Amino acid sequence: MSKVTISLNGRPFTIGCEEGQQAYLRELASHLDTHVRGLADRVGQIGDLRLLLMAALIVADELKEAQGREEAMGDEITDLKGRLSQSEARRRADRARAAEAIIAAAERLETLADGPGEPPSGDGA
Repeated sequence: MSKVTISLNGRPFTIGCEEGQQAYLRELASHLDTHVRGLADRVGQIGDLRLLLMAALIVADELKEAQGREEAMGDEITDLKGRLSQSEARRRADRARAAEAIIAAAERLETLADGPGEPPSGDGA
């Protein structure tokens, strides 16, 4: 187990963490410290515990908002997948109709190519 020293509201704290997680822990602490310092600037030095509690609530609110955005994006992705599926079904139906129209036109051209009075050829030659 490793140890890392972080700073919150100008006070150092040494915390244990898994090897390789030091930079990530410092990043998290920096984010929390930004909120703690912002609160201290607005409400004054009301005690480390209260500042940390208020900052933790702000971070929890950020998390909750991010989860809400993630859920909304998931719903939007589901909706877009449904629209894509419908679009693909319409495209397949359009291609089938186009193929039928081409086949019908080819049959008419064959009939015209056989000329009037000549029976249509049945062997394709």
